[in-house]
Amino acid sequence: MPASGKSTFGVLLAKSMGYNFLDSDLVIQKEENKKLSEIIAEVGVEGFKTLEDRINSGIMVENTVIATGGSAVYGENAMKHFKEIGTIMYIKVDEKELLNRLGDLKKRGVAIKEGQTFHDLYLERTNLYEKYADVTVYENSPFPKKVLPKMLNALNIK
Repeated sequence: MPASGKSTFGVLLAKSMGYNFLDSDLVIQKEENKKLSEIIAEVGVEGFKTLEDRINSGIMVENTVIATGGSAVYGENAMKHFKEIGTIMYIKVDEKELLNRLGDLKKRGVAIKEGQTFHDLYLERTNLYEKYADVTVYENSPFPKKVLPKMLNALNIK
């Protein structure tokens, strides 16, 4: 989900493992030469999901922690690809905590349908995250030092 700490914890996890770090949202922005919010405004939520699935499906890296956008989970091709090249970790944060962290969803480039509430989005995505996750880490702490050990433990890394 947006504001779950994917990028923050992804960087910390990559450093602790001696891996590279890649933010797939930045790959999309670079390829399209636009911010996510601009892409969504231009092609709509469904068009963005299609674009995101195509770009994420083509990411080919090794020894890299990838932080995807929260909507990457809608892309069946991308999720299949990510399962083939690595372990999918779901960083689960309570809905109330996410709402405390979030600002303007449109400015953040969150792929949310017109008229859809954040609660509806949360429920919809949670089902997909749980479907694809190889491991789940529960994270409601604003302190990364408390979360990283949980992530390493979930991956059986000492």
